[in-house]
Amino acid sequence: MERSMRHFSMHSLGLKNYQMFFITIGIALIVMLIVGCDGGKEQLNVFTWSGYVSDEIRSGFETEYGVNVIVDTYANNEDLLAKLQAGATGYDIIMPSDYMVSIMIKENLLAELNRDNIPNMQNISPLFLKKYFDPNNTYSVPYTFGTAGIAFDSSVVNPAPNSWSVLWDENYKNQFSMLDDQRETIGAALKLLGYSLNTSEPEQLELAKEKLIEQRPLVKQYKSEAEELLIAGDVVMAHCWSGDAFRAAEVRPTIRYIIPKEGSSQFIDTVCIPKSAPHKDLAEKFINYLLRPEVNAKITEFTKYGTCVPDAKKHLPEDLQKHYFIYPPAEVMESLEWLIDQGDFTKQYSRAWEEVKAK
Repeated sequence: MERSMRHFSMHSLGLKNYQMFFITIGIALIVMLIVGCDGGKEQLNVFTWSGYVSDEIRSGFETEYGVNVIVDTYANNEDLLAKLQAGATGYDIIMPSDYMVSIMIKENLLAELNRDNIPNMQNISPLFLKKYFDPNNTYSVPYTFGTAGIAFDSSVVNPAPNSWSVLWDENYKNQFSMLDDQRETIGAALKLLGYSLNTSEPEQLELAKEKLIEQRPLVKQYKSEAEELLIAGDVVMAHCWSGDAFRAAEVRPTIRYIIPKEGSSQFIDTVCIPKSAPHKDLAEKFINYLLRPEVNAKITEFTKYGTCVPDAKKHLPEDLQKHYFIYPPAEVMESLEWLIDQGDFTKQYSRAWEEVKAK
């Protein structure tokens, strides 16, 4: 009976169809094997700055928790905000800077953190908690802190600059870059003019805009990832964040970094969970993982930004524990400002930036 049934099947289906039937079954089995090996893993989706989550940190979390971590990047806070406002979903972790956290809270874009799932918050220095942008750390956890300034190749730029004015020097036309960041770059012009980074005076903002339009023909590129330009030698100076300068210096030892005498910005970059996050519990495990001292030290080693976890310092090499610009002295800190959300006046900053970029 069995033999006759198999004989019937081959003739009923036809030889060609019979072969296709087994090919289809084979493909299905392969797909099932692939899914069984990896597809069942939970996935954590991280949206962050370039150069902020190392492969070592990502793979360490993947191995310990049996998950996949996918990292996507953005160039500035405004790009992050625009993507979330446009309805982007699927991200579990984002890393906005201080002032952007306050904006996102107002926009109802962030999830409240469950502290029970993040016991390692106790490792954070009180110096970095309860800041103006999230007074009770309801929505954010400090990740790193740093400054903005000027990186330069000391083998080319001589004498060493000490002022923002060097970025208006025609001798360096087409040899330097500016951050592709409206608050930071307008802020550099404001500081040069003797104003606050957080001015809400239309006349001061207008003067800063005109100063940047004057500078526009000298700028080689607006780019937030200045590290790449410095390493490649595409520029000899860059308006950049401190960590980018220090990472570039590892590859090109002649790179130096200064905070201009007129002052600059300081920032805390944070870890937050978007309200639309599909894996909130896993995201909180990831935050807790980042706050382990030994892991947090790896963040500083990789990013070259300061750690907010005091016990992480003991895991750092001595040069990073005592780095002058990662942990600036009091006199330098006094010249720094936090960027603060300007509310409705932010539209004026955006309009000014659009006009500068359009030239």
